[in-house]
Amino acid sequence: MNIDAFLKSLTTHPGVYRMIAHDGEVLYVGKAKNLKNRVSSYFRSNQHSPKTAALVEKIDHIEVTVTNSETEALLLEQTLIKSIKPPFNILLRDDKSYPYIYLSGQEFPRLAYYRGAKKLPGRYFGPYPSAAAVRETLNLLQKVFNVRQCEDSFYRNRSRPCLQYQIERCKAPCVGLISQQEYAEDVRLTIMFLEGKSNEVRLELTEAMHQASEKLEFEKAAVLRDQLEALTYVQSQQFVETDSGNADVFAVALQSGMACVQVVFVRGGRVMGNKTYYPALKSDLSVTEILDEFIPQYYLGGQGRRDFPQMIITAEPFESQDALLEAIRQQHNVNMSVSSNVRTARRGWLRLAQTNADQYLASHLANRENLFKRFESLRDALSLDETPQRLECFDISHTQGERTVASCVVFEHNGPVRNQYRRFNIEDITAGDDYAAMEQALTRRYTRLKRGEAKLPDILIVDGGKGQLKQARRVLSDLQIQGVLLLGIAKGETRKPGLETLFLEDTGPGFELERDSPALHLIQHIRDEAHRFAIVGHRQQRDKKRTQSVLEDIAGIGPKRRKELLTHFGGLQGLARASQQEIENVPGISKKIAEDVYAALHNV
Repeated sequence: MNIDAFLKSLTTHPGVYRMIAHDGEVLYVGKAKNLKNRVSSYFRSNQHSPKTAALVEKIDHIEVTVTNSETEALLLEQTLIKSIKPPFNILLRDDKSYPYIYLSGQEFPRLAYYRGAKKLPGRYFGPYPSAAAVRETLNLLQKVFNVRQCEDSFYRNRSRPCLQYQIERCKAPCVGLISQQEYAEDVRLTIMFLEGKSNEVRLELTEAMHQASEKLEFEKAAVLRDQLEALTYVQSQQFVETDSGNADVFAVALQSGMACVQVVFVRGGRVMGNKTYYPALKSDLSVTEILDEFIPQYYLGGQGRRDFPQMIITAEPFESQDALLEAIRQQHNVNMSVSSNVRTARRGWLRLAQTNADQYLASHLANRENLFKRFESLRDALSLDETPQRLECFDISHTQGERTVASCVVFEHNGPVRNQYRRFNIEDITAGDDYAAMEQALTRRYTRLKRGEAKLPDILIVDGGKGQLKQARRVLSDLQIQGVLLLGIAKGETRKPGLETLFLEDTGPGFELERDSPALHLIQHIRDEAHRFAIVGHRQQRDKKRTQSVLEDIAGIGPKRRKELLTHFGGLQGLARASQQEIENVPGISKKIAEDVYAALHNV
């Protein structure tokens, strides 16, 4: 392909481009406001991201489709991604529709679990993130409002009340034990609750209870009282925030070459649940880039996903958000907005989504099956005869030579073996001499291992290049330890994940693994864990040196605010147990100060 001639002839109109390999495989599908500028950027810049560099190397030719607008380009892009599934695009693999709560349109309506096309007469509430969330909500509603949930065939053929009536989960409309008017009132309250108007329901029930009590209708008042108590329980279980609004909240966690996208569903101010995705990445992408590829597919590329909230909330704005909103408006006649700079309850939802994303990614990385596959991939990458059983990784942490600490972390097929982690306080070396620090830590560790305190690893990983690897080889040689493979991992020029150089020898060139290699992800994971463990130990040692209160080192915390914090939480221990949000609620404490206090107390 004559790329210069192709670029000169390329139009400046919006459109979609397809990058194709020599064997005809479509590598990547992208959209552009200006095709000429966007496609040219792949070939006229030396500052490519790793993903772009790997992609450009494989391109044989490019095909384009011109569209009338950027919105049309976005819609066509999503259609092509869904049908072709190019390897360099983020692929959304879960197209299953979400479940709803269905309220039938009969004389005595029925509440039911529902998934599929909305063809039956009645009302639909949702969507919910999972079948379990729907069933839990139905169970709670049954306790509060006693609206029937039985199948119509069962309902029509009753001659006496069923067990649900006996346990006070239904008022037996099937045999006429409740009037249509009274049942309709329970249905009305149920609808209000499902629409997020639970506070209004509470006020109505409270007023009705008082009226019944004034009329000496104590049995009715007792029933209303029980409903109020049940509603209080439901709210305590279901409500994370009391603010109103419908939103989908997106958060992204990145670690060790993997990504987790968390979607939190908020309907009527109520957090209904969450859903987790692990998009396959060909290389390191920023949070913004992941959101820009993921969210359009989420709304435009899925099957049956046609519930659009009022708002999309993200931590950062993404490039195609305006085109996405226009596409949704044109296709579904729905007006939505995207917000990134959010406050109050919405900030709480975003924080919740980010916490879940971090937690799910950590669990996914620690998953036994995933870990074993990474160990097998490491065996293949290093051309080993057997799959390694045990890895150890060392890292050094200090602040300009102060309080140097070395860490040793251990991984096996079940994941991190935290009870075998070790830290070494490094003494009697020149400040900032990382080589001497590594030599001391390795000598102390492997002297103990040779005495039989623990078993030797199959692979010893040091965070560093040839110099650190040379120290490790010298220590093992002096201790006459054999059978341990040494591996050094050095960060690339930009220090971004995916650009690491690996060394098996302390002489000669290193080598690199594919950026989506499970073996590289395993090495990155253990390296990051060693780094985290070293930093925590260093901060603890540094803090022990200080005699003053931790609060005295935080900018913006003077005697008055320090007294206010300690008084509010009953001392430093109570303050240490408080969340960032609780600290922020103290009078005179801003969000920034609360973040600094929380970080200082938790070594974040």
